[in-house]
Amino acid sequence: MFQKLDDVVKKHEELTQLLMDPVVTSDPKKIMEYNKALNSINDVVEKYKYYKDKKEELASLKEDLKNEKDNEMKEMILEEIKNVEEEIPNIEEELKILLLPQDPNDEKNVIMEIRAGAGGDEAALFAYDVFRMFSRYAERNKWKVEVIDRNDIGVGGLKEIVFLIKGKGAYSKLKYESGVHRVQRVPDTESSGRIHTSTITVAVLPEIDDVSQVEINPGDLKVDTYRASGAGGQHVNTTDSAVRITHIPTGIVVTSQDERSQLKNRERAMKVLASKIYEMEVEEQRKTVESERRLQVGSGDRSEKIRTYNFPQGRVTDHRIKLTLHKLDQVLDGDLVELIDALTAYAQAELLKAVGENE
Repeated sequence: MFQKLDDVVKKHEELTQLLMDPVVTSDPKKIMEYNKALNSINDVVEKYKYYKDKKEELASLKEDLKNEKDNEMKEMILEEIKNVEEEIPNIEEELKILLLPQDPNDEKNVIMEIRAGAGGDEAALFAYDVFRMFSRYAERNKWKVEVIDRNDIGVGGLKEIVFLIKGKGAYSKLKYESGVHRVQRVPDTESSGRIHTSTITVAVLPEIDDVSQVEINPGDLKVDTYRASGAGGQHVNTTDSAVRITHIPTGIVVTSQDERSQLKNRERAMKVLASKIYEMEVEEQRKTVESERRLQVGSGDRSEKIRTYNFPQGRVTDHRIKLTLHKLDQVLDGDLVELIDALTAYAQAELLKAVGENE
């Protein structure tokens, strides 16, 4: 580990020197490239420096203890030694996590899809609840939510909705939300008080900034335009501004109807399509690398039941990490920090285990 850390420090020094080179300072693209590389390792370098400072502090305290004659001062030094000795292993664990391979998509915006599953109107109502939950979480992080496409039902629910969350690190926080979310509650229409179980599926995709990064043959696309429907403003039902794109080889269909112009809807739909094709390609790569540990928490399997929201008991249970929180109202209001932190910690622990086995 320490050899890797020394290599990172060396790389940091090289990049710092390069950013002072006149050849680089006259090239905006190079400046951006090197700054990005530098920013990606800043945290590791700072934490490693702090670690070395603590090791030096410990050595100095032990030396002071040897030379100290006063018993009261010795007690104080021993207490400080104990504190530093307890802190050092924690810093080492943090350094191990910082050295883990980074998901290249972590800093990206995220495209989310929520679809009502089993349960009829009750599933559609829950789909709206979950959309609101993610919207409130985005709001807490000062991220922006943009609806791409939605299909409402008359009782205030959503048959399906596709939306973009724009914000630094959005994908890193929300990537573990893919899968089946289950709700257990008594519907308003249920007079006998019987608990109904309904499900929705959530898909999470990193937004592809540049569609050209994904190979899409224009000849493989079938593009249809139609009039937008549902809430959306004065432009609805007046022009054929909504766009549906079908990718013939994969059968993927994407739509966008929330923008006012057909051109903007097409651009938005193409981004969703590129993200979906990218996800399929990544999944294929995962399957072909048999030696790679399949992280249960990060598999993104849409058929996997990942979480249950139980209204009568006011609890939320994440089945992958066996975590139950008795704060359903807060979670549905966007307080997802405890859940997301626990999922991230679990994924990091699994990755550390996998790295340890391969070394």
